[in-house]
Amino acid sequence: MNDLDHQRAERLMLEASVEALSPSDQSWLESHLAACEGCAALAESTTSVIEQLRGVSVAIDPELVARTRLLVKFRTRELERQHSWLMPVWVLCALSWVIGIVTAPLVWRGFEWMGHRAGLPTLVWAGGFVLWWAAPALVVVLLLGVGRRQAVSRT
Repeated sequence: MNDLDHQRAERLMLEASVEALSPSDQSWLESHLAACEGCAALAESTTSVIEQLRGVSVAIDPELVARTRLLVKFRTRELERQHSWLMPVWVLCALSWVIGIVTAPLVWRGFEWMGHRAGLPTLVWAGGFVLWWAAPALVVVLLLGVGRRQAVSRT
């Protein structure tokens, strides 16, 4: 066996102590532990230490628990406010795209007419149409970027 197998076994042992492994990882780990005495001893000692640590009781200050709960409530409310701010943005974005799709033929004809009247090349007035049609999405991206930056600066 190579070092990568041992490293993978150690990583999987750590993951298994926190959460369930996938069936393929679990079967690989079991077969590796059956074949490797060093990793099997490590797994046994790790399991023993974790069981001993679970038996240790720790006194926690009730005030610390109360403050932690209060901070969790504040954070929950803050996340809810962020989500409530984003919902109107998504609704307006969807509405602007629907309106953009419905009015696209009329706006195309308008850009075409203005482009021909001004003597602009087709590429210029068609590019203007594309920018006009994509403007709502660009505004939403800017708003989301500003909202995300404000949320990061508050934390």
